[in-house]
Amino acid sequence: MTSYTRTEPILSTFLHSRGAALGLPIGGNFELTARCNFNCPMCYVHLKPEDVQARGRELTAQQWISLARQARDAGMMFVLLTGGEPFVRSDFFEIYSAMKDMGLLVSINSNGSMIKGEILQKLIDNPPYRINISLYGGCAETYERMCGPNAFDTVIENIKALKAAGIDVRLNVSITPYNRCDLQRIFELAKELEVHTKASSYMYPPIRVTGDCGHRLSPEEAAQCAVEWDLLRFTPEQFAMRAQNMHQLLAVENKECSVDPDVGVSCRAGSTSFWLTWDGRMLPCGMLPSPEQRPLETGFDAAWKALREQTRCLRMPAKCVSCKHREVCSVCVAVCVTETGSFDGVPEYVCRMTEETVNATWRAYEERKENGN
Repeated sequence: MTSYTRTEPILSTFLHSRGAALGLPIGGNFELTARCNFNCPMCYVHLKPEDVQARGRELTAQQWISLARQARDAGMMFVLLTGGEPFVRSDFFEIYSAMKDMGLLVSINSNGSMIKGEILQKLIDNPPYRINISLYGGCAETYERMCGPNAFDTVIENIKALKAAGIDVRLNVSITPYNRCDLQRIFELAKELEVHTKASSYMYPPIRVTGDCGHRLSPEEAAQCAVEWDLLRFTPEQFAMRAQNMHQLLAVENKECSVDPDVGVSCRAGSTSFWLTWDGRMLPCGMLPSPEQRPLETGFDAAWKALREQTRCLRMPAKCVSCKHREVCSVCVAVCVTETGSFDGVPEYVCRMTEETVNATWRAYEERKENGN
């Protein structure tokens, strides 16, 4: 799907780079609710309405708007409104419009099922920077099996309506035991829709909800699905280059000698971005249970500065830093703590997934080469 792939704008990359040097919160993720009209078993945040009431009250629209204004004044330019399903909030557009009026570039995460009628028209009248839609399958049966409601046709029609209105849409695909059989159909559908699509077969343990990992693929299955997706999205030449580059990275000997053991958070979490949970906690990212700050109590600026300092102290396990697979592994501090309960823990699931991804990629490359592809 190279013809439909959009990379991050250069300006955004530059702004985050400058933000890291200056200590600014360039991007914010606002988790407006833990409620959703779907019931996906692997979700890391979804709670039933009664559980939301039991665990704490959702922030009001005015609280979200106040936090957004404080974050904007501290340097935030990009904001992602997510959930749960953000459109289940009756006051969503009060929050959304206020943030747009602040001059923020607002994106939305959604399952896409509610973007019709009045909601669609409001988005057309006041478009977001982008809408990311979770595509959970390539047919109605898969949607019902994975999400509960049979919303496939509705979601596809809503995606088409958004595109017809000129709104930028990106699809996110979570590959699980419930929809792995649909990979080919999902790819073909995304190609037909001409929408950039990102698929992931790694599912974080949902420690913020139940911690139940029984709804994800085994490490070996996840690796095989990742390679199957690569075979779909890359041309034969691109896949060959990927396999060869991976092989070359692993062929370098004695890399441990040059390893810097002081490796912390390598992404933007806690450096130029933050996550605000539905009940008002500030985290480096939505997967990490800690460190956390309470911006409603201390004010945004103080919470951000404290969180940034706490995040800078996080470190990767020494075994991961010196591992021969580290150049091709997606391990991070969030993976370590969600998989093992400790920042020092080595995530065995990811170790096995990475090793099998390397092996499966090379096997597929050799098979293609033998068949003249």
